Amino acid sequence: MKAYTISDIGKVRAENQDCVRFVQNTLPSFSVLALCDGMGGAKAGGLASEIAMNAFISRITDSITEKKSKAALKNILTDAVEYANQCVFERGSLDSSCAGMGTTLVAAFLKGRQCLVVNVGDSRAYLISGGAISQISVDHSFVEDMVKRGSITREQARNHPRRNVITRALGAESTVECDFFTPEFKKNDLLLLCSDGLSNTVSDSEILEIAEKHKSLDDIGRELLDLALLRGAPDNVTLGILRK
Repeated sequence: MKAYTISDIGKVRAENQDCVRFVQNTLPSFSVLALCDGMGGAKAGGLASEIAMNAFISRITDSITEKKSKAALKNILTDAVEYANQCVFERGSLDSSCAGMGTTLVAAFLKGRQCLVVNVGDSRAYLISGGAISQISVDHSFVEDMVKRGSITREQARNHPRRNVITRALGAESTVECDFFTPEFKKNDLLLLCSDGLSNTVSDSEILEIAEKHKSLDDIGRELLDLALLRGAPDNVTLGILRK
Protein backbone atom coordinates (compact mmCIF):
# COMPACT_ATOMS: atom_id res chain seq x y z
CA MET A 1 0.00 0.00 0.00
CA LYS A 2 1.34 3.41 -0.99
CA ALA A 3 0.00 6.68 0.40
CA TYR A 4 0.52 10.40 -0.01
CA THR A 5 -0.99 13.27 1.99
CA ILE A 6 -0.74 17.03 1.66
CA SER A 7 -2.50 20.02 3.21
CA ASP A 8 -2.26 23.75 2.51
CA ILE A 9 -3.79 26.81 4.14
CA GLY A 10 -4.83 28.16 0.74
CA LYS A 11 -4.84 31.80 -0.37
CA VAL A 12 -7.52 33.34 1.84
CA ARG A 13 -7.91 31.61 5.22
CA ALA A 14 -5.95 32.75 8.26
CA GLU A 15 -5.61 29.21 9.62
CA ASN A 16 -5.53 25.68 8.29
CA GLN A 17 -8.42 23.84 9.97
CA ASP A 18 -8.00 20.65 7.92
CA CYS A 19 -6.29 17.51 9.15
CA VAL A 20 -5.20 14.40 7.22
CA ARG A 21 -3.46 11.26 8.45
CA PHE A 22 -2.37 7.86 7.12
CA VAL A 23 -1.78 4.97 9.51
CA GLN A 24 -0.42 1.60 8.43
CA ASN A 25 -0.42 -0.98 11.20
CA THR A 26 1.47 -4.29 11.13
CA LEU A 27 0.01 -6.44 13.92
CA PRO A 28 -2.87 -6.58 13.40
CA SER A 29 -2.49 -5.62 9.74
CA PHE A 30 -4.67 -2.71 8.53
CA SER A 31 -4.43 0.75 6.99
CA VAL A 32 -6.48 3.89 7.59
CA LEU A 33 -6.48 7.12 5.62
CA ALA A 34 -8.60 9.80 7.29
CA LEU A 35 -9.33 13.46 6.58
CA CYS A 36 -11.17 16.09 8.63
CA ASP A 37 -12.23 19.62 7.68
CA GLY A 38 -12.94 21.68 10.79
CA MET A 39 -15.46 24.46 11.24
CA GLY A 40 -15.88 27.05 13.95
CA GLY A 41 -14.77 30.52 14.93
CA ALA A 42 -11.28 31.49 16.08
CA LYS A 43 -9.18 28.33 16.28
CA ALA A 44 -12.07 26.03 17.19
CA GLY A 45 -12.31 24.44 13.76
CA GLY A 46 -8.70 23.34 13.74
CA LEU A 47 -9.09 21.99 17.27
CA ALA A 48 -12.25 20.11 16.29
CA SER A 49 -10.52 18.38 13.37
CA GLU A 50 -7.52 17.48 15.52
CA ILE A 51 -9.66 16.08 18.35
CA ALA A 52 -11.80 14.09 15.93
CA MET A 53 -8.80 12.67 14.09
CA ASN A 54 -7.00 11.59 17.26
CA ALA A 55 -10.16 10.03 18.73
CA PHE A 56 -11.13 8.22 15.51
CA ILE A 57 -7.68 6.71 14.87
CA SER A 58 -7.04 5.73 18.49
CA ARG A 59 -10.45 4.05 18.83
CA ILE A 60 -9.84 1.95 15.73
CA THR A 61 -6.31 1.01 16.82
CA ASP A 62 -7.57 -0.08 20.23
CA SER A 63 -10.43 -2.13 18.77
CA ILE A 64 -9.02 -3.98 15.78
CA THR A 65 -7.85 -7.58 16.09
CA GLU A 66 -6.49 -9.84 13.36
CA LYS A 67 -9.71 -11.69 12.57
CA LYS A 68 -12.69 -9.44 11.98
CA SER A 69 -15.62 -9.88 9.59
CA LYS A 70 -16.85 -7.01 7.42
CA ALA A 71 -19.84 -6.59 9.75
CA ALA A 72 -17.55 -6.42 12.77
CA LEU A 73 -15.29 -3.89 11.04
CA LYS A 74 -18.31 -1.73 10.22
CA ASN A 75 -19.31 -1.79 13.88
CA ILE A 76 -15.79 -0.79 14.91
CA LEU A 77 -15.76 2.13 12.47
CA THR A 78 -19.24 3.22 13.59
CA ASP A 79 -18.06 3.18 17.18
CA ALA A 80 -14.94 5.17 16.22
CA VAL A 81 -17.07 7.83 14.50
CA GLU A 82 -19.41 8.04 17.50
CA TYR A 83 -16.46 8.33 19.87
CA ALA A 84 -14.91 11.10 17.77
CA ASN A 85 -18.26 12.90 17.73
CA GLN A 86 -18.56 12.58 21.50
CA CYS A 87 -15.06 13.98 22.07
CA VAL A 88 -15.66 17.03 19.86
CA PHE A 89 -19.16 17.65 21.23
CA GLU A 90 -18.01 17.46 24.87
CA ARG A 91 -15.14 19.89 24.25
CA GLY A 92 -17.52 22.33 22.55
CA SER A 93 -19.99 22.01 25.42
CA LEU A 94 -17.41 22.56 28.18
CA ASP A 95 -15.34 25.35 26.58
CA SER A 96 -17.23 28.50 25.60
CA SER A 97 -14.49 29.47 23.14
CA CYS A 98 -15.22 26.25 21.25
CA ALA A 99 -19.01 26.48 21.24
CA GLY A 100 -20.50 25.39 17.94
CA MET A 101 -17.33 23.83 16.60
CA GLY A 102 -17.46 20.72 14.44
CA THR A 103 -15.71 18.89 11.65
CA THR A 104 -16.30 16.69 8.66
CA LEU A 105 -14.75 13.23 8.48
CA VAL A 106 -14.06 10.96 5.54
CA ALA A 107 -11.95 7.84 5.99
CA ALA A 108 -10.91 4.73 4.10
CA PHE A 109 -10.19 1.58 6.11
CA LEU A 110 -8.40 -1.35 4.46
CA LYS A 111 -7.80 -4.79 5.86
CA GLY A 112 -6.86 -7.63 3.54
CA ARG A 113 -9.23 -7.43 0.58
CA GLN A 114 -11.78 -5.44 2.52
CA CYS A 115 -12.22 -1.71 1.90
CA LEU A 116 -14.69 0.40 3.85
CA VAL A 117 -15.25 4.13 3.39
CA VAL A 118 -17.10 6.19 6.00
CA ASN A 119 -18.11 9.85 5.84
CA VAL A 120 -19.84 12.63 7.72
CA GLY A 121 -20.13 16.03 6.01
CA ASP A 122 -18.93 17.07 2.58
CA SER A 123 -15.31 15.92 2.50
CA ARG A 124 -15.18 13.42 -0.34
CA ALA A 125 -13.85 10.01 -1.32
CA TYR A 126 -13.18 9.21 -4.98
CA LEU A 127 -12.23 5.95 -6.68
CA ILE A 128 -10.07 6.18 -9.81
CA SER A 129 -10.09 2.89 -11.66
CA GLY A 130 -9.88 1.74 -15.26
CA GLY A 131 -9.55 5.26 -16.65
CA ALA A 132 -12.67 6.52 -14.85
CA ILE A 133 -13.39 8.48 -11.68
CA SER A 134 -16.39 8.00 -9.41
CA GLN A 135 -17.37 9.76 -6.22
CA ILE A 136 -17.80 7.10 -3.55
CA SER A 137 -19.13 9.26 -0.74
CA VAL A 138 -22.30 11.35 -0.81
CA ASP A 139 -22.08 14.94 0.45
CA HIS A 140 -24.13 15.79 3.52
CA SER A 141 -24.79 19.31 2.33
CA PHE A 142 -27.53 21.81 1.55
CA VAL A 143 -26.79 21.82 -2.19
CA GLU A 144 -26.61 18.02 -2.40
CA ASP A 145 -30.11 17.86 -0.93
CA MET A 146 -31.23 20.36 -3.59
CA VAL A 147 -29.66 18.25 -6.34
CA LYS A 148 -31.44 15.14 -5.05
CA ARG A 149 -34.76 17.00 -5.10
CA GLY A 150 -34.10 18.20 -8.65
CA SER A 151 -34.13 21.87 -7.60
CA ILE A 152 -30.71 22.52 -9.13
CA THR A 153 -28.32 20.66 -11.42
CA ARG A 154 -25.00 19.18 -10.39
CA GLU A 155 -23.22 21.94 -12.32
CA GLN A 156 -25.28 24.66 -10.60
CA ALA A 157 -24.38 23.14 -7.25
CA ARG A 158 -20.67 23.77 -7.89
CA ASN A 159 -21.21 27.56 -7.85
CA HIS A 160 -24.19 27.83 -5.53
CA PRO A 161 -23.73 30.52 -2.81
CA ARG A 162 -24.64 27.97 -0.09
CA ARG A 163 -22.44 25.15 -1.37
CA ASN A 164 -20.39 25.19 1.84
CA VAL A 165 -23.38 24.65 4.15
CA ILE A 166 -23.24 21.10 5.49
CA THR A 167 -26.10 19.17 7.08
CA ARG A 168 -24.03 16.78 9.21
CA ALA A 169 -20.82 17.25 11.19
CA LEU A 170 -18.95 15.62 14.02
CA GLY A 171 -19.49 17.54 17.24
CA ALA A 172 -22.52 19.54 16.13
CA GLU A 173 -24.92 17.32 18.10
CA SER A 174 -24.57 14.73 20.85
CA THR A 175 -25.13 11.96 18.29
CA VAL A 176 -24.23 11.63 14.63
CA GLU A 177 -25.11 9.35 11.72
CA CYS A 178 -22.41 8.27 9.28
CA ASP A 179 -22.64 6.67 5.84
CA PHE A 180 -20.74 3.56 4.74
CA PHE A 181 -19.54 2.44 1.34
CA THR A 182 -17.67 -0.68 0.24
CA PRO A 183 -15.92 0.12 -3.07
CA GLU A 184 -14.04 -2.54 -4.97
CA PHE A 185 -10.47 -1.35 -4.54
CA LYS A 186 -8.21 -3.30 -6.88
CA LYS A 187 -4.47 -3.36 -7.56
CA ASN A 188 -3.25 -0.06 -9.11
CA ASP A 189 -6.56 1.70 -8.35
CA LEU A 190 -6.43 5.04 -6.56
CA LEU A 191 -8.50 6.17 -3.61
CA LEU A 192 -8.56 9.94 -3.18
CA LEU A 193 -9.89 11.69 -0.09
CA CYS A 194 -10.19 15.47 -0.18
CA SER A 195 -11.67 18.48 1.58
CA ASP A 196 -14.04 20.78 -0.28
CA GLY A 197 -11.12 23.16 -0.77
CA LEU A 198 -10.09 20.83 -3.58
CA SER A 199 -13.45 19.60 -4.88
CA ASN A 200 -14.85 23.15 -5.11
CA THR A 201 -11.95 24.35 -7.26
CA VAL A 202 -10.93 21.29 -9.29
CA SER A 203 -13.49 19.27 -11.26
CA ASP A 204 -13.78 15.49 -11.22
CA SER A 205 -12.61 15.30 -14.84
CA GLU A 206 -9.53 17.38 -14.01
CA ILE A 207 -8.74 15.15 -11.04
CA LEU A 208 -8.91 12.13 -13.35
CA GLU A 209 -6.74 13.78 -16.01
CA ILE A 210 -4.02 14.60 -13.48
CA ALA A 211 -4.21 11.14 -11.86
CA GLU A 212 -3.86 9.46 -15.25
CA LYS A 213 -0.92 11.68 -16.23
CA HIS A 214 1.40 10.75 -13.35
CA LYS A 215 2.66 7.48 -11.88
CA SER A 216 3.91 9.07 -8.67
CA LEU A 217 1.35 9.79 -5.94
CA ASP A 218 3.47 12.78 -4.92
CA ASP A 219 3.23 14.25 -8.42
CA ILE A 220 -0.54 13.70 -8.53
CA GLY A 221 -1.11 15.31 -5.14
CA ARG A 222 1.23 18.22 -5.81
CA GLU A 223 -0.36 19.07 -9.17
CA LEU A 224 -3.88 18.89 -7.72
CA LEU A 225 -2.87 21.28 -4.95
CA ASP A 226 -1.05 23.60 -7.35
CA LEU A 227 -4.15 23.82 -9.56
CA ALA A 228 -6.35 24.70 -6.58
CA LEU A 229 -3.83 27.37 -5.51
CA LEU A 230 -3.63 28.73 -9.05
CA ARG A 231 -7.41 29.26 -8.94
CA GLY A 232 -7.24 31.27 -5.74
CA ALA A 233 -7.79 28.50 -3.15
CA PRO A 234 -10.38 30.39 -1.05
CA ASP A 235 -10.38 27.52 1.48
CA ASN A 236 -7.85 25.14 2.99
CA VAL A 237 -6.90 22.44 0.49
CA THR A 238 -6.21 18.93 1.78
CA LEU A 239 -6.01 15.54 0.15
CA GLY A 240 -4.81 12.01 0.71
CA ILE A 241 -4.20 9.35 -1.94
CA LEU A 242 -3.90 5.57 -1.65
CA ARG A 243 -2.67 3.10 -4.25
CA LYS A 244 -3.05 -0.61 -3.66
